[in-house]
Amino acid sequence: MKRACIIGWPVAHSRSPLIHGHWLARYGIEGAYERAAVPPEEIGAFLRDLGPSGFVGANVTVPHKEVALAAAAHVDDVACGIGAANTLWLQDGVLHATNTDAYGFLRNLDDLAPGWAVPDGVAVVLGAGGAARSVLRGLLDRGVAEIRLVNRTKARADELAGFFGRPVHALEWINRGQALNNATLLVNTTTLGMKGDPALDIDLDALPASAVVSDLIYVPLETPLLRQARQRGLRTVDGLGMLLHQAVPGFEKWFGVRPEVTAELRDIILRDIAGGV
Repeated sequence: MKRACIIGWPVAHSRSPLIHGHWLARYGIEGAYERAAVPPEEIGAFLRDLGPSGFVGANVTVPHKEVALAAAAHVDDVACGIGAANTLWLQDGVLHATNTDAYGFLRNLDDLAPGWAVPDGVAVVLGAGGAARSVLRGLLDRGVAEIRLVNRTKARADELAGFFGRPVHALEWINRGQALNNATLLVNTTTLGMKGDPALDIDLDALPASAVVSDLIYVPLETPLLRQARQRGLRTVDGLGMLLHQAVPGFEKWFGVRPEVTAELRDIILRDIAGGV
């Protein structure tokens, strides 16, 4: 029986086992997908023993994504371009790594806001953490003409802008409202608006009526940012689809079937969220 896992610290909150468990049952695959709570001081040994421990691969979440990138013998261009890995698999005993977050972000945008990538488009990205790295990679791959990166600590935004180069440039957090002038896409990668966190304080008046607003948060599904955007008549994209779509390539690597992201799967996760699990 093939086994995969999600590696993190903590990891009990992860809904990845629910996603992959649904696909294993749907496609009649004899396999398992487990949680692996691995403290930082043990992650190196865990990754070295991934195969001997009976795993064919793994997802990786915080705080281990950069360590996973360094541990893999073969890293693809996507993971290198993001600077972190979230998906690992063993091939002929060799540990391979990629990052599927940019793929999941783009697929979600394409599904919920078709036509979002307009010529000479301007994107505003809030936040400069790991999620922002994946969003920036995806936007650059789609040829977005200008990306304004805004973070509460500008030095972090400067560092990320330097990593990706033009057309990414950093702006002060206090200027986040002005950054929306003529923007075609706004993406929130911060935790502001997440359940238990303060709401994101931003005025959307400068956004054109044709702009799309995306929030990577999915608990709650409609954040204060998305509610504000919807009330203005703007197209909105919640974060749940990104979670679902980023899981697809890993499942295919481990279990040999490319799964579908369906309304049924989305409903399963939404019920789990509503239950507060």
